[in-house]
Amino acid sequence: MSKGRANASGDAPVLRETHGAVAMIRFNRPDRLNAVDAEMIEAIRAALRGVREDASIRSAVLIGNGRCFMAGADLLTFHRELSTASQVAAGLIDGFHAMLREMRAMPKPVIAAVAGNVAGGGVGLALACDLAVMADDARLISGYSKLGTSPDGGTTWSLTRAVGARRALELMCLNTPVSAQEALALGLVNRLVPAGQLAEQAIVMAQHLAEVAPMAMARIKALVETAATSDFDSQLDRERMAFIACAATDDFCEGVSAFFERRPPRF
Repeated sequence: MSKGRANASGDAPVLRETHGAVAMIRFNRPDRLNAVDAEMIEAIRAALRGVREDASIRSAVLIGNGRCFMAGADLLTFHRELSTASQVAAGLIDGFHAMLREMRAMPKPVIAAVAGNVAGGGVGLALACDLAVMADDARLISGYSKLGTSPDGGTTWSLTRAVGARRALELMCLNTPVSAQEALALGLVNRLVPAGQLAEQAIVMAQHLAEVAPMAMARIKALVETAATSDFDSQLDRERMAFIACAATDDFCEGVSAFFERRPPRF
C-alpha cells in the first residue's frame, strides 16, 4: 500500500491524501474531537467535490485525525450565541445536509473509517456513507436528546431503516451506546478492525472498490438507494435500464473478454 501524498495544509480543518485511485479525506480538528463548524463543513464539501471531479479517483475514505471520527457539531458554536441558537443551527444544518446530499448523489463510493466515541452528526455521517469500517473499540452514541433536541444528519432515516422503529427510538431517546460489536451485528457497519489498523484496512477496502467499473459502481449505488422504497416491478425496470446502459460501455466488453480469457478485468 502506498503511503499516499497529502495536498493540504496541516492547519486546515480537512486534509486530503491520495493513495492510488483512493482519496483519503481527514477531518483535522482533533482538539475538538473533529466536531464540525461552518468552516469545516465547507471544507468537507470542497474535498468531496474534488473527489467527484477528479477522474483518477475511484473511491474515497472519510477518517478523523486523533482519537475520534467526528463528535457531531461543535457545541462551542452554540454556547457563544445561545440567544440566536436557532439561527446558528439553521446555518450549520443547511450546510451539513447539503454535504450529505452531495455525498450520497456522488457516483463514487465513500467509506467511513469510524474511531472513538462517535456522536451526533458524526453518527449520521458514518451511516450516510456507502460502507463503514469501524475500530473494534469505537462506539456510536446519538446524544441529541440529552441536549434537548432531535437528530439531524439523516440519523432518523438511517437508523430506522437499519434497525426498525422501536430500536431506533431507544437509541435516539435513551442515548444507548452502541459498541462496535453491536454495530456490526445490527448492520450499521461492514467490518470491525483493530484500532491501529483502521486507516490501512479502510484504504484496502477502498482500493478494491476502485477496481470496479465506474458506471457499474454508480448504477449499483443508485439501485440500492431505490430498492427499499421501490416496488418489485419498478425495480426490475430500473435494473433493466441500468444493465443495458452498462452493456454499452467499453468496461462491459472488457469484463466479458476477461471472463473468457480467464484473467482479471482491467477497468
